[in-house]
Amino acid sequence: MAQLGTDVARAISFLQNGDVVGIPTETVYGLAGNALNPDAVLRIFSVKNRPAFDPLIVHTDSFEKAEAFVETIPETARRLAEAFWPGPLTLVLPRRPVIPDLVTSGLGTVGVRVPNHPLTLDLLRRLDFPLAAPSANPFGYISPTTARHVADQLGDQISYVLDGGPCGVGLESTIVGFENDGPVVYRLGGLALERLEAVVGPVAVRSHSTSNPKAPGMLSSHYAPRKPLRLVPVAEALRTMPAQRVGALRYRERAAEIPEKNQFMLAPTGEAAEAAKNLFAALRWLDGLDVDLIVGELLPEIGLGRAVNDRLRRAAVSS
Repeated sequence: MAQLGTDVARAISFLQNGDVVGIPTETVYGLAGNALNPDAVLRIFSVKNRPAFDPLIVHTDSFEKAEAFVETIPETARRLAEAFWPGPLTLVLPRRPVIPDLVTSGLGTVGVRVPNHPLTLDLLRRLDFPLAAPSANPFGYISPTTARHVADQLGDQISYVLDGGPCGVGLESTIVGFENDGPVVYRLGGLALERLEAVVGPVAVRSHSTSNPKAPGMLSSHYAPRKPLRLVPVAEALRTMPAQRVGALRYRERAAEIPEKNQFMLAPTGEAAEAAKNLFAALRWLDGLDVDLIVGELLPEIGLGRAVNDRLRRAAVSS
């Protein structure tokens, strides 16, 4: 079973030996391995049961180090990195040959980011290689936002989880690529679209791909609990299911028809950032209840509400 701790030196030892470890970031916990070691990268795919066509994000601790892994950086990308690194932003850029094909799923681009978590930044500064790190969960399941989530899901396959406490943002990074010199959001995430546009002007948003994605997190079905999730009014769900068999994921107000013990309120304050931080833990909690169906409520389609709704819609695809 994986051990949890704050020993960065121990995490370094595992990584230098080609092993994988759980690491904290401000977004979600990652399953990290040496991005320049194909065997370590293959181990990431194996532990997660992740399809080889879904590329990984490369993590480093500075813009200067990121430059060593990419061929060119458009001026727009530089401005975004200057504004939001370290932070929940991934930039998809033309890769150098030093990045193995397995990391990029054979694409000519690679997603790179500088995470904003003190333990992981310390780890990255002390390594002489970057880390490939998708979310530390079985492929397609709810992303982990605590070290315990990682241990519960993958603990029989990895040796160590660096415990940095609960994730502060709670949603995966926003992924931005560049097409015809213009920025394109490939995945909505922990950096709101409005904040991007305040720096670089209008940004296009690319819809999801069911296969051969251009970047991580573009598959149409993802982030799903084991139990069915439906994004319908509570009254509609209760036409075919007794109230005591239904769990409710609510935005800021409880549903009178559902037992209180079966409900999770994402943001009693009404703040989308609070909802984002709580989303995956809430889905995990509801998935553990003795219910047959989870009914979710969407947020207003602004700010981080867009990214929360994106995760809910994709979690509901396979239901």
